[in-house]
Amino acid sequence: MKINIVKVILVILLIGTFFIIFNFSNQTGKESGRLSKKITQMVTKNIKKIQDLEETQKKEKLNKIEHIIRKIAHFTIYTIIGILIIGVLTIYKIKKNKRIFLSLIIGGLYAILDEIHQAFIPERTARITDVIIDCVGVMFGILCGLCIIRVFQRRKNRIKTQVT
Repeated sequence: MKINIVKVILVILLIGTFFIIFNFSNQTGKESGRLSKKITQMVTKNIKKIQDLEETQKKEKLNKIEHIIRKIAHFTIYTIIGILIIGVLTIYKIKKNKRIFLSLIIGGLYAILDEIHQAFIPERTARITDVIIDCVGVMFGILCGLCIIRVFQRRKNRIKTQVT
């Protein structure tokens, strides 16, 4: 029963994360840019060194920071995807290497489809660098997921040995 609840929760979280990515990718270039600028301003508003720059220098600096924030966002959300996919596949009786491979394929395929989707949105482009960042995020997520799974398995085994 516990496994079914965990499976349902992981699948819902995975589908929800796919939905969030789809919605971000569905924003026009202007909408996406506004959101990125807003986040960049929030992150940098208390950094005196940036705020004290001359206006043109400040704008250049904020554009660079915004670019970095966008790439970190790609990496982070696809790390979550990697964790969730490996988590879902762990519930099934699939060998570890096959789970890892399937997780990479599913995460990488979604990254590619996401970039293709963006190519059809006004003022957006599909970038191979984003697919690469996304896939590295998926790989990192899989590694994190495997570590989390190992911790839970060790804990479960410890509890089993204490009970018997």
